[in-house]
Amino acid sequence: MTEILSTGNSREGGMPLQRNKIHNLDCLKGFNLLDEGSVDVIVTSPPYNIGVNYNIYDDKKTEEEYLNWLKEVAHGCKRVLKEDGSFFLNIGGTLTNPWIPLKVALAFEDIFTMQNMIHWIKSIAIPKEIVKKYTKLEKDIAVGHYKPVNSQRFHHDCHEFIFHFTKRGNVKLNKIAVGVPYQDKSNIKRWKSTNGFDKRDRGNTWFIPYETIQDSRPHPAVFPIQLPQMCIMDHGLEKIDLVLDPFMGIGTTAIACERLNIDYIGFEIDLEYKKIAEEKIATEKSKKALKKSNKNIITFIV
Repeated sequence: MTEILSTGNSREGGMPLQRNKIHNLDCLKGFNLLDEGSVDVIVTSPPYNIGVNYNIYDDKKTEEEYLNWLKEVAHGCKRVLKEDGSFFLNIGGTLTNPWIPLKVALAFEDIFTMQNMIHWIKSIAIPKEIVKKYTKLEKDIAVGHYKPVNSQRFHHDCHEFIFHFTKRGNVKLNKIAVGVPYQDKSNIKRWKSTNGFDKRDRGNTWFIPYETIQDSRPHPAVFPIQLPQMCIMDHGLEKIDLVLDPFMGIGTTAIACERLNIDYIGFEIDLEYKKIAEEKIATEKSKKALKKSNKNIITFIV
């Protein structure tokens, strides 16, 4: 990662937009400050229009206003995205209005091609009888986190979407970068497509649980760091120069980029969230520096 400046006509207050920084900008304004075709990957999660209590943003638009606003965002994303770029959009609905993500996807139909519909599984219950041939479970297990629902009508909501949009639907991915080992190891030799590696495509169901935290959440709607990290890796680290998150929040995508040594740019309208994000990024950088220092010490001793 390098603290370099974007080129061309990308300007904020007369100065180039700096990489590896979160800019206090509405993304619709921010898009216009980035060069056309300058971003390899966009990973983001916009407000869902379900009445979440953000500090500044009003999450209670009419459906028409909400969809029209997100279509503007989509057009901005398309302009800055490279021809072979990937746009990963995480979005969910509510138990009483599960159509929200699907309506958003349909609103984007004339702007992007949906290349993959990925299902983010946040919690899952697995009976031991179903998987007994694969593992030695002693009892049924339930893993992950969910928000309990006090209702006789609805199940707990343990799932959201990650829509993978591209410009033409023909972007090659590095699926093995987020792959999983074969259960049946004989497949490694039997299938030529494995090239001798013990990894296969994990498919379009991604189990990504939240990290357990004891403190209150400083942002009401945050995805786990593993989510943007997997999206970025899925596109292929070797062909990424810049990642963008138009709704950076408290910096989750930025931290994923820090861990992957990838440059990023983020937009965030809320100065409080931006401050929290910068503190979290600084902590991540300190951890990286300490880890590198310890590694150098061990190498020297050896």
